[in-house]
Amino acid sequence: MQTATIRWQHAERFEATTPSGHRLGLDSDRQSNTGPGPMELLLVALGSCTATDIVLILGKKRQKLESLEVSVSGERAPSPPQVWTRLDVVFRVRGSGPEGGPLDEKAVADAVRLSEEKYCSVAAMLRKTAELTMRFEIVK
Repeated sequence: MQTATIRWQHAERFEATTPSGHRLGLDSDRQSNTGPGPMELLLVALGSCTATDIVLILGKKRQKLESLEVSVSGERAPSPPQVWTRLDVVFRVRGSGPEGGPLDEKAVADAVRLSEEKYCSVAAMLRKTAELTMRFEIVK
C-alpha cells in the first residue's frame, strides 16, 4: 500500500508528501491561490498520465517525438461534491516518422486511444464521474 501524508499549515493551506517522498504545497482556497488546489491537481495528473503513455507508445512505434503539449480542460458539477463532469484532453504533437517523414497519424491516433482505453489509470478513475474526450493535433 502507498501512503501520502497531508499536513495542515494554516487557513486552507497544506503540505503534502507523496508516497515517493516529494513535497508539494496545496491551497484549497481559490481566492488566496498560493498553491495548486486538489481538483487542479487531478487535471495535471490526467494530463501527465496520458502524456507518459503517448511518449512511450510513440517510441515503440518508432515515431520520433520532438514536442508534446497536453491541454486538459474540465467542467465541474455545480453543487457539492463538485466532481469533474466533463474533461477534454488535447494532445499537440510534433515529430517525424521512422523514415524522416511526418508523424504517422494512425500511430498517434492509436497511442491516444490506447492511453484512454487501456493504460492511463487516472483516466480510468475519472471516467467514472466525467465524460472524457481525447483528441490530437499534429503540428507541422
